[in-house]
Amino acid sequence: MLFELIKQSKSPISASALSKTLGVSRQVVVGDVALLRAEGSEIIATAQGYMLSGFVTPNQFKGRLACRHSASDAKTELYIIVDSGAIVVDVVVEHEIYGEISGQLNLRDRNDVDVFIAKVESSKIGLLSELTAGMHLHTVACRDMAHYDDLRRALDSAGFLMSE
Repeated sequence: MLFELIKQSKSPISASALSKTLGVSRQVVVGDVALLRAEGSEIIATAQGYMLSGFVTPNQFKGRLACRHSASDAKTELYIIVDSGAIVVDVVVEHEIYGEISGQLNLRDRNDVDVFIAKVESSKIGLLSELTAGMHLHTVACRDMAHYDDLRRALDSAGFLMSE
Protein backbone atom coordinates (compact mmCIF):
# COMPACT_ATOMS: atom_id res chain seq x y z
CA MET A 1 0.00 0.00 0.00
CA LEU A 2 2.81 2.45 0.89
CA PHE A 3 4.64 1.88 -2.39
CA GLU A 4 1.40 2.31 -4.35
CA LEU A 5 0.66 5.64 -2.65
CA ILE A 6 4.12 6.95 -3.55
CA LYS A 7 3.87 5.55 -7.08
CA GLN A 8 0.44 7.09 -7.72
CA SER A 9 1.34 10.53 -6.37
CA LYS A 10 1.89 13.18 -9.04
CA SER A 11 4.28 15.06 -6.73
CA PRO A 12 6.48 14.17 -3.75
CA ILE A 13 4.47 13.05 -0.73
CA SER A 14 5.70 13.67 2.81
CA ALA A 15 6.13 10.98 5.46
CA SER A 16 3.63 12.88 7.61
CA ALA A 17 0.98 12.82 4.87
CA LEU A 18 1.63 9.13 4.28
CA SER A 19 1.37 8.39 8.01
CA LYS A 20 -2.03 10.13 8.22
CA THR A 21 -3.33 8.26 5.17
CA LEU A 22 -2.12 4.91 6.46
CA GLY A 23 -2.98 5.49 10.11
CA VAL A 24 0.56 4.82 11.35
CA SER A 25 3.34 6.94 12.82
CA ARG A 26 5.77 8.91 10.69
CA GLN A 27 8.59 6.70 12.03
CA VAL A 28 6.80 3.59 10.73
CA VAL A 29 6.58 5.19 7.27
CA VAL A 30 10.28 6.11 7.31
CA GLY A 31 11.22 2.59 8.39
CA ASP A 32 8.98 0.97 5.77
CA VAL A 33 10.41 3.19 3.04
CA ALA A 34 13.90 2.08 4.12
CA LEU A 35 12.77 -1.55 3.80
CA LEU A 36 11.27 -0.91 0.35
CA ARG A 37 14.55 0.69 -0.76
CA ALA A 38 16.52 -2.28 0.58
CA GLU A 39 14.29 -4.55 -1.53
CA GLY A 40 15.16 -2.53 -4.63
CA SER A 41 12.38 0.04 -4.90
CA GLU A 42 13.71 3.25 -6.44
CA ILE A 43 12.16 5.62 -3.92
CA ILE A 44 14.01 8.85 -3.30
CA ALA A 45 13.59 11.35 -0.51
CA THR A 46 13.42 15.02 -1.41
CA ALA A 47 12.82 18.13 0.66
CA GLN A 48 9.17 17.88 -0.42
CA GLY A 49 8.74 14.18 0.38
CA TYR A 50 9.08 10.74 -1.19
CA MET A 51 8.80 10.00 -4.89
CA LEU A 52 9.92 7.43 -7.41
CA SER A 53 13.27 8.18 -9.02
CA GLY A 54 11.93 8.34 -12.59
CA PHE A 55 11.28 12.08 -12.49
CA VAL A 56 13.88 12.76 -15.20
CA THR A 57 12.93 11.40 -18.59
CA PRO A 58 15.52 9.43 -20.59
CA ASN A 59 15.58 11.98 -23.43
CA GLN A 60 16.59 14.87 -21.14
CA PHE A 61 20.20 16.01 -21.07
CA LYS A 62 21.78 15.72 -17.63
CA GLY A 63 24.83 17.80 -16.82
CA ARG A 64 26.76 18.97 -13.78
CA LEU A 65 27.38 22.58 -12.88
CA ALA A 66 30.17 23.72 -10.55
CA CYS A 67 28.86 26.67 -8.55
CA ARG A 68 29.99 28.87 -5.70
CA HIS A 69 28.04 31.45 -3.72
CA SER A 70 26.97 32.39 -0.22
CA ALA A 71 24.04 30.71 1.48
CA SER A 72 22.02 33.89 1.05
CA ASP A 73 22.31 33.55 -2.75
CA ALA A 74 21.03 29.94 -2.91
CA LYS A 75 17.45 30.94 -3.68
CA THR A 76 18.53 33.21 -6.54
CA GLU A 77 20.75 30.49 -8.01
CA LEU A 78 17.99 27.88 -7.81
CA TYR A 79 15.43 30.30 -9.32
CA ILE A 80 17.73 30.85 -12.30
CA ILE A 81 17.87 27.11 -12.89
CA VAL A 82 14.16 26.32 -12.53
CA ASP A 83 13.07 29.50 -14.34
CA SER A 84 15.02 28.24 -17.35
CA GLY A 85 12.89 25.10 -17.34
CA ALA A 86 15.63 22.83 -15.97
CA ILE A 87 15.27 20.51 -12.97
CA VAL A 88 17.76 20.72 -10.09
CA VAL A 89 18.31 17.01 -9.52
CA ASP A 90 20.80 17.18 -6.65
CA VAL A 91 23.57 19.03 -4.88
CA VAL A 92 27.00 17.50 -4.28
CA VAL A 93 29.91 18.70 -2.16
CA GLU A 94 33.39 17.28 -1.74
CA HIS A 95 33.96 17.03 2.01
CA GLU A 96 37.47 16.86 3.46
CA ILE A 97 36.66 13.92 5.72
CA TYR A 98 33.66 12.15 4.19
CA GLY A 99 34.44 12.59 0.51
CA GLU A 100 31.47 13.19 -1.77
CA ILE A 101 28.22 14.05 0.00
CA SER A 102 25.06 14.50 -2.04
CA GLY A 103 21.50 15.49 -1.39
CA GLN A 104 18.53 14.83 -3.65
CA LEU A 105 16.69 18.07 -4.44
CA ASN A 106 14.45 17.40 -7.46
CA LEU A 107 13.37 21.04 -7.70
CA ARG A 108 11.20 21.78 -10.75
CA ASP A 109 9.76 25.25 -10.12
CA ARG A 110 9.78 28.27 -7.81
CA ASN A 111 7.35 26.64 -5.41
CA ASP A 112 9.72 23.67 -4.95
CA VAL A 113 12.58 26.11 -4.36
CA ASP A 114 10.53 28.12 -1.86
CA VAL A 115 9.60 24.98 0.09
CA PHE A 116 13.24 23.84 0.12
CA ILE A 117 14.59 27.24 1.23
CA ALA A 118 11.89 27.55 3.92
CA LYS A 119 12.92 24.17 5.34
CA VAL A 120 16.57 25.21 5.37
CA GLU A 121 15.77 28.52 7.05
CA SER A 122 13.54 26.92 9.69
CA SER A 123 16.04 24.21 10.57
CA LYS A 124 19.29 24.35 12.45
CA ILE A 125 20.94 22.53 9.55
CA GLY A 126 22.50 24.65 6.84
CA LEU A 127 23.03 24.01 3.17
CA LEU A 128 25.55 21.33 2.18
CA SER A 129 27.52 24.05 0.38
CA GLU A 130 28.16 25.73 3.72
CA LEU A 131 30.53 22.85 4.50
CA THR A 132 32.71 23.82 1.53
CA ALA A 133 32.76 27.63 1.58
CA GLY A 134 29.92 27.75 -0.93
CA MET A 135 31.47 25.40 -3.51
CA HIS A 136 29.11 22.72 -4.81
CA LEU A 137 27.90 20.85 -7.86
CA HIS A 138 24.36 20.58 -9.16
CA THR A 139 23.17 17.86 -11.47
CA VAL A 140 20.56 19.44 -13.71
CA ALA A 141 18.15 17.91 -16.21
CA CYS A 142 17.67 20.04 -19.32
CA ARG A 143 15.72 19.64 -22.56
CA ASP A 144 18.95 19.24 -24.53
CA MET A 145 22.59 20.37 -24.70
CA ALA A 146 21.65 23.83 -26.03
CA HIS A 147 19.35 24.36 -23.04
CA TYR A 148 22.19 23.28 -20.72
CA ASP A 149 24.61 25.72 -22.43
CA ASP A 150 22.08 28.57 -22.05
CA LEU A 151 21.72 27.73 -18.37
CA ARG A 152 25.49 27.74 -17.89
CA ARG A 153 25.68 31.20 -19.46
CA ALA A 154 22.89 32.51 -17.21
CA LEU A 155 24.59 31.19 -14.06
CA ASP A 156 27.95 32.53 -15.22
CA SER A 157 26.41 35.94 -15.91
CA ALA A 158 24.97 35.97 -12.37
CA GLY A 159 28.43 35.13 -10.96
CA PHE A 160 27.47 31.69 -9.64
CA LEU A 161 29.35 29.42 -12.05
CA MET A 162 32.90 28.48 -11.06
CA SER A 163 35.61 28.92 -13.69
CA GLU A 164 36.99 25.75 -15.21
